[in-house]
Amino acid sequence: MHPDDLDYFRKNLEALLYDLQRQANDTVISLREIQGNEPDPLDRAAVDAENNFRLRIRGRESILINKVQKSLEAMEEGEYGICEDCGGDISIARLHARPVASRCIRCKTKQEQRARAVGYQTP
Repeated sequence: MHPDDLDYFRKNLEALLYDLQRQANDTVISLREIQGNEPDPLDRAAVDAENNFRLRIRGRESILINKVQKSLEAMEEGEYGICEDCGGDISIARLHARPVASRCIRCKTKQEQRARAVGYQTP
C-alpha cells in the first residue's frame, strides 16, 4: 500500500476512534446523571427503554472500537490492507467503504456464505 494511502486511512481511523470513545464517555456520564425516580410507571418505562437502546448502540460501537484498534495495530505491524484469510491485498475501494475490513471481498463473501449455510450472522 502506498504510504499516502496508509496515512489517509490512519488519520480516518484515529478520528473515528476518537469520536467513538467520546460518545461512549458521554453515554456513561449521561447515564450517571439520570435520576431514575420518575413517579409515573410509563415515564420510568420510557426512560428505561431509551437507556437500553443507548446501551445497545454503545455495545455495537464497542465492537467497532475493537476493530478500529485492531486495524491501527495492523498498520503498525505492516499488515493493514492484507487479507487475514488468503494474504492477498484488500482493494483500496473496499477499504474506503469499510476501513476496518480485514478480509478481501472474495474471502468475506465466502465467509458470509458459510455463515448463512449454518444460520450464523457474521460480525
